[in-house]
Amino acid sequence: MQVATGAAGTTGSTGEDAVERAESLRLIEQEVGVLIRRVRRVIAERARAVHPELQSASYLMLGHLAGQGPMRASALADTFGVDKGAISRQVQHLIDLGLCDRSPDPDDGRATLLSASADAVRRLREVAEDRSRLLDQRLSDWSSEELTELASMLGRYNATLGRD
Repeated sequence: MQVATGAAGTTGSTGEDAVERAESLRLIEQEVGVLIRRVRRVIAERARAVHPELQSASYLMLGHLAGQGPMRASALADTFGVDKGAISRQVQHLIDLGLCDRSPDPDDGRATLLSASADAVRRLREVAEDRSRLLDQRLSDWSSEELTELASMLGRYNATLGRD
């Protein structure tokens, strides 16, 4: 017999199931916390590998520029959900390090486009390749099926939590 647990769209067959579900949710939150701390550490390591003075937040922006191509600072502000002043400071930091270029916007002569410099793209690619090799080594005892399942479950988790 299934009974509603009170949460929208969830059911459980017994009180024992509800306890087990609550414990599973607690463990997910705990493991996601570990993952977040690990990701922050990895981002800081990657930033330093690209350039010893590169800040973590600027590293993320640089990676976005390298992957998406030239864009206005306002588009970066929208993407990262930060104010234009913070974007301006990070862009200046990237320019000072030689990792970001500015060019006139061909659609609006008053505006500029930002892009990752050729050196930055090369450095980012090298760091990503090194990280991929390390991840492959660390997960060498995982089968291809397990890796696919993890990627799928993380994708589902992120898609579910990303719904507005």
